[in-house]
Formats: sequence, C-alpha cells, structure tokens
Amino acid sequence: MIIGIDLGTTNSLCAYWRDGKAHIIPNALGESLTPSVVGLDDDGSILVGRAARERLQTHPERTTALFKRYMGSERKVMLGDKEFRPEELSSMVLRALKEDAEHALGETVTEAIITVPAYFSDAQRKATKIAGQLAGLKVERLLNEPTAAALAYGIHEAGNEAKFLVFDFGGGTFDVSILELFDGVMEVRASAGDNFLGGEDFVSLMYDQFLQQSGLQAALGGKTLAPRQVQRLRDEAERVKRLLSQQTQAVMQIQHEETEYRWEVTEDALTQLAEPLLQRLRSPVERALRDATIRASELDSVVLAGGATRMPIVRKLVSRMFGRFPATGLNPDEAIALGAAIQGGLKMRDAALEEVVMTDVAPYSLGIAIARQVGPNQYDGGHYLPIIERNSTVPVSRIENITTIRDFQRELNVAIYQGESRLVKDNVYLGKIDFPVPQKKAGEISIDIRFTYDISGVLEVEATVKETNEKYKVLITENAGVMSQEEMEKRMQELAHLKIHPRDQMENRTLIAHADRLYEQSLGDVRNFLAQAIAQFQSVLESQDENQIRHARSRLRELLEQIENESFL
Repeated sequence: MIIGIDLGTTNSLCAYWRDGKAHIIPNALGESLTPSVVGLDDDGSILVGRAARERLQTHPERTTALFKRYMGSERKVMLGDKEFRPEELSSMVLRALKEDAEHALGETVTEAIITVPAYFSDAQRKATKIAGQLAGLKVERLLNEPTAAALAYGIHEAGNEAKFLVFDFGGGTFDVSILELFDGVMEVRASAGDNFLGGEDFVSLMYDQFLQQSGLQAALGGKTLAPRQVQRLRDEAERVKRLLSQQTQAVMQIQHEETEYRWEVTEDALTQLAEPLLQRLRSPVERALRDATIRASELDSVVLAGGATRMPIVRKLVSRMFGRFPATGLNPDEAIALGAAIQGGLKMRDAALEEVVMTDVAPYSLGIAIARQVGPNQYDGGHYLPIIERNSTVPVSRIENITTIRDFQRELNVAIYQGESRLVKDNVYLGKIDFPVPQKKAGEISIDIRFTYDISGVLEVEATVKETNEKYKVLITENAGVMSQEEMEKRMQELAHLKIHPRDQMENRTLIAHADRLYEQSLGDVRNFLAQAIAQFQSVLESQDENQIRHARSRLRELLEQIENESFL
C-alpha cells in the first residue's frame, strides 16, 4: 500500500486509494487534519498534533510549529534540553501519520508519496525525503502540491484538451502551476510561488495591527509580551481570521495585566491592511502565465487548494484576476492529500484509474559561475550562466560550451548554482566539479558542460574536455543545510530512543492539554473549578477503567466547550 501525504506548514494529513476512490485517513482523534506541531510532554515523550498545538500557549519553550518553512536549512530548534532540525521535526509528524494509516488500514505502511510546494528548492526537497526516511518510509515520489490538487479535481479526466491554473495557498507557502492536458498527458507548463507567503502571514499582520490598534503596544512601552502571551495573541488572531471567512466583522480581544484590550476588525479593513500580501500573490501568477505563454483568458478553469484560500479576500482577488469564479468543489484542506493518494493508485496501477502520463518542470534555473569578458584580456567573475532554465520539462538534459580564460591553465573549477539572479552571489550554491585540462593558451581548451535533471530532483553534472574527450561527473545529492547519509543514520538511532506518546492515549492527553490552556486563560472561580475538574479526570485515568474514562472524558469535554464559548460572549 502506498499512502499519499500532504506534509503542510500548519496542518498535515494522509490518504489512500482503494475501491476506485481516494479516502482521507482520520487521526487518533478522529480528525482529518493533524496540526504540524511537535512538543515534549512533561515526562519527556514526544507529542504530535493537536495535543502539542494546545501546549504552544502553555509550554512554548517545549513546543514548536511552522518548521516546514526552514526545511533544507541549518536552523535548529530547542525543545526543553533537546535539539532538533526541521526535517527531524517533520519526521515526527510523518511517523504520527504513518501510525494513523496503519491503524486505519490494518497493515504495515512502508511507502508514501509526499507532496511538496512546487517552488521548493533542491535542498528543501532533499530534506523532505530525509524526513520520510527518518519516519521509516520509502518515499516513492515527491509530488508537487499543485499537481496533486489537479489530480484530486479530476483534471486528468476532463477530456481531450484543457488548460488549468492551480492556485495553492496554504498556511506557509504559495504555489501556482499551469497545467495542460492533451491526449492522456498532463503537462505542467510552468510553476512559480513564494515559500514564505501563507495564511500565517495574515495572522502575523493581524497580530501586529492588534498591538497598535488596541493600545496594547503603548501600554507595553518598550517591553515585549512573554512567549505564552505571544502565542495566545496569535491564536486569537487565527480565531478572528477564521471568523472573517464566515462574517464581515469580528472582535479580537486579549487580557493583559487585568486590562482587556480589543480591536474590531472588518473584512474591508483587513483587505486594505493586507494589500502588500495580496500583491505578493499576484506576482507569481503573472510570472507563471508569462513563462507558460498562456493568457488568463485561455484557461479553462482556475482551481483552489490550501486552507488559506477559504479567506474571502483571497477568493475575491482570484475572481478579479481571472474574471471568473474559481473551482471550489473540494475541501481545500484535503485536495492535495487526495491527489497524492490518486498518484499512489496510479503507481500501483489500479485498474479503476485510467493511465495518465504526468510531466513536471524544474522550479528553478540551474547553471554555473562564469567570468564574462568586459574588455581586451579583461574578465569579470561571478556571473551566472543558466544551463537548465526554470520551467523546463523534466527529465531534461542540456549542454553549454565554455573555454579557458587564462594561458596554460592546469585545472578548471566549475561551481554549480540554482536561481534566477544575474550574479551567482545572489543564487544558491549547490556544489562544484574540478578537473584537469591540457595546458594551452586561453580559449584553446573547450569544455562541454552537461546538466541532467531527473523527476526526483537529482542533478548530474558532466564535463567533457573536447581536446582529450575525457569526462568528469558529479552527482549533486548533498547541500549545505541538508543531512548527509552518515548524519541521517546516526540521528535515526538517536530518534529511535525517543518515546512517542502512545496513539491510544492521545485523546486523553489532548483533552488535558486543552484544559491546561483554558486554566491559564481563566481567573478566580473558573480557574479553581477547572483545576478540580482536571484533577478528577486524571484520577479516573489512573483507574484504567475504559468505561469510566469514556464518561469522564465526555463530561470534561462538555465543560471545556461551555467555558470556551462563554469566554467570547
């Protein structure tokens, strides 16, 4: 069984293909979405999902989120006294999803298709694959998120010919891809995006505006909010952002040092404040259309994916840009996971799926550093020569010819980069290839540099010295910020010793974390009442009587819902 996984910035989920249909797999709480949050519990065990999400407020020093944004970097996060890389944190989310899948399917799951933003770099893709391996999964393929959304919408079944644009706006990343279907081939014509633009940026905007509009910033003076209060205010911004998807105005409020601060925000006001973010959504769309040489009027459909597309201001923006309403037939939170499951079905050659050939593109240009001639015997180094240009259909192989620029050179050093900037200092360094050359005058030695880029994002660079026909190769498999094979094997052993909170106890642990959060937010009699209720529930848990625990859990959940609802009246 190959499962499909949408490893998201804010939430993650998985699905599988069976009986001619893609099915979302519920987690231990019976929910389709698992928050991409990891934390250390009080006993040192690892918490993943909503239980960890609840503890972002109460235990910010032992809990972390939004780590997908730092995949492929050397950034590290401290949870308590333990240090983790982004791919290690992602692997814990993947492990939780793997366990949920095994519970639902009744069999061991070892293979997965994991989706990634189309605009993910080479290093980010490698880090995602490593996260899968650390979770005990063989990553069959990294599938671009917009392509997965297109599969979920059944674009591959749309007919003989069609052109589509997928607008994928999630919690932390934005992607746009233009796809064309013809004769059973689904071809990605162009992709563009922004790896640091998502629904979380609207939350940050509302957070910053609240500080100013409510008077809290002035009350703080030069001080800053404590980490717990920061998370509480971000949660309040998220709550109001969601409310504004259902109504035209809402009140954002928080208590600080016995004073309540409020800000009434309307949809129109948020639209005006968010104009810089909305403008950032336009640029990748225009770039993708330009690269694909397709006009907006030629598109047959515009498809939405990603939870942030629920925001009315985003849907209105899309409608204005394309002069039509976008397709919204699927739950935007689930579309990408469903598409990954369909790709799993295609991989397993399920008879219920008509064979479809899928092509994809290189999201970034790939090239080398060169020196350009600026005068007689004068050269200026550090320039970029793209060999494979962005949005080239993969697999792809391209050749560029270069020559020596110094008399009697013994060796040539070719540095390899990824990016779109004119100078290599503004692009991403991937590696290098060094090789000897015959000692002759400048310009007399000619070298063919061939780049070959495959569907899995592996780049092979081959240099052929024309005078000797000698060939030199390098496979770009490691990047700065990405774990080496040796590091990965070492960390796998270390992570294996970490205790993951038992899946069958997750519902109880999540409920206690929720109660702890409300306890911190409450005062006086409510706080005392909650402390008593939590203690009673923990006492029932110690009895290990499943029937008693079920009834106690139901009572505590009702109490928490009542307190939470009253707190916003």
